[in-house]
Amino acid sequence: MDGGWSTIESDEGVFTSLIETLGVKDVQFEEIISLDADSIRSLSPYGVIFLFKWTNDRSSSPSHPPDGSYDTTAVDSGLFFAAQTIQNACGTQAILSVILNQESIDLGAELSSFKDFTTGFPPSLRGDALSNSEPIRVAHNAFARASPFADETARPPRPDEESADVYHFIAYTPVNGTLYELDGLQPHPISHGECDLESFPDRVIEVLARRIARYPEGEIRFNLMAVVRDLRIRAREFGDAELLQREERKRRGWAWENTLRRWNFVGFIGEMMRGVVALKEGEGPSAYADWVEGAKSETLKRKGYSQ
Repeated sequence: MDGGWSTIESDEGVFTSLIETLGVKDVQFEEIISLDADSIRSLSPYGVIFLFKWTNDRSSSPSHPPDGSYDTTAVDSGLFFAAQTIQNACGTQAILSVILNQESIDLGAELSSFKDFTTGFPPSLRGDALSNSEPIRVAHNAFARASPFADETARPPRPDEESADVYHFIAYTPVNGTLYELDGLQPHPISHGECDLESFPDRVIEVLARRIARYPEGEIRFNLMAVVRDLRIRAREFGDAELLQREERKRRGWAWENTLRRWNFVGFIGEMMRGVVALKEGEGPSAYADWVEGAKSETLKRKGYSQ
C-alpha cells in the first residue's frame, strides 16, 4: 500500500473481520434488512452503522443540523468523536464511533491504546490520529478488493461537490443516556434526545425514518448494519444448537469471501484463456472456428435469442 486508505464494502463479514483483526473480542455485525424496531431489538445492538448516498445538504449549518441538535459539550464529557480528515476511511471511522463509545466492549490492546492516547484530543486531532494510525489503516486496507488497475486521472470529489457515486457511513449509538449521530463530516456530535440501550431500537428508527424521508421518493440505496454481541455466545448461553451451527457456517462463508477479496484473478483468467485458445488452435483452424461459433451460439441462447 502507498499509505492511503482504500474503499471497503459495507458487508457484515468485512466489518466483523476488520474489528477482530484489530483485537476487538465478542462483537460482530449483522445486516438489518427490514427497517423496523423489532428487527433491531431482536439483536440488542450497541449501535448501528448507516450507509447512504451522500448529498450536499444545504439545510445543515455550523449552528444546527437538519435533524437533532449539535452537542458541543459531549466530547468534553467523554464521548469519542473524530472529524473525518481523509477519503475512504468513513466506514472504519463509523465502526469505531460505536465500538469506542461502549464501555462493555473488550477493545483489545490496539484500540484500547488508541483510545487512551486520543483522550482529551479535540475532534480534528482525533481525526488526524485515526488517519495516521498505521495499524488501523493496514487492517482497513486488508479488506479492500484487490485490483490490478489504477486510474491516475481520478480525483476524489470535493466536499462541496455533488456526485452520484459518493456514499457515506455514519454511526448511531446511545452514550450517557443520549442518542448520538456520529458523522465525521459534521462539526459536532448530533444529539437526538434521551435514549438508552433498551429504548435505542425505537428511537433510532424514528431518526432514520426522518433522514430517509429527506431523499426523493423511490430512493432505496441505503444499508443498515447493527453492531452486536457475538451471536455464537448467545447461542451457547441458550443451548441453541441450530443458531450456533448457522453462525459457524456464516463465519466460514465470511472467511472464504474475505480470502477472495484479497486476490485479483485477472492474470489467472488471462492465462487460462490463452491456454484454451492455444489448445483449440492446435486442433486445427476448423476446430478453432467451430469452437468460437459454438460459444457465440450458446451466448445468444442464454440471452433468449435463437439462430
